[in-house]
Amino acid sequence: MARCEGNALRRISHKVEFGVCVLQAYWGCAIGRHLLQASVRWADANGIARITLNVLETNTKAIQLYEQFGFEMEGVLRKDKRLSDGRYYNTVVMGRC
Repeated sequence: MARCEGNALRRISHKVEFGVCVLQAYWGCAIGRHLLQASVRWADANGIARITLNVLETNTKAIQLYEQFGFEMEGVLRKDKRLSDGRYYNTVVMGRC
């Protein structure tokens, strides 16, 4: 599944936050790439000037994919997530204008 969630407030209505989820059994089948491509096309066709997303810094494949679609790293949220292994992970904030 993929989503682009925005807000009707005029001052922020030009941007959406992108999110994607692919079942692990289907990783490597280019589903995420196709969902991202469709979402970017939709945003461009609907006058969306900015797309943002968050991704764990350890997810290097996703970061590379996002960069291929014009996303740039805008910041890092340190120790933003605590996963089931008990360790803290940083979140990379990315955007495409």
